[in-house]
Amino acid sequence: QLVESGGGMVQPGGSLRLSCAASGFSFSNYDMSWVRQAPGKGPEWVSSIGARGVTPAYRNSVKGRFTISRDDARNTLYLQMDSLKPEDTALYYCARAVVWAGVPPRNYWGQGTQVTVSS
Repeated sequence: QLVESGGGMVQPGGSLRLSCAASGFSFSNYDMSWVRQAPGKGPEWVSSIGARGVTPAYRNSVKGRFTISRDDARNTLYLQMDSLKPEDTALYYCARAVVWAGVPPRNYWGQGTQVTVSS
């Protein structure tokens, strides 16, 4: 099970930190990802982090602004989002990265947390 939290409404240029609590599987053994879906659009991959410190990957539009991390002792995945833009508005999901740097099947996602960037 994956449970996201930390979403909200923020002004452009602001920051949010998303968390994802994992349970029911050996979190430390799995690559993990963040995926987002904006209203009326298909899901898009945001970032992936490998098990045991494999170098993270980011989609180009968030490079330098978002940072993915994990705490295996707490079975928790994070996404630090800085310099947020209105185009970052979406439902954000954490997911098991059965596909590296891609969108995994929906059954591997959590329930999502809403991020809204607006002035």
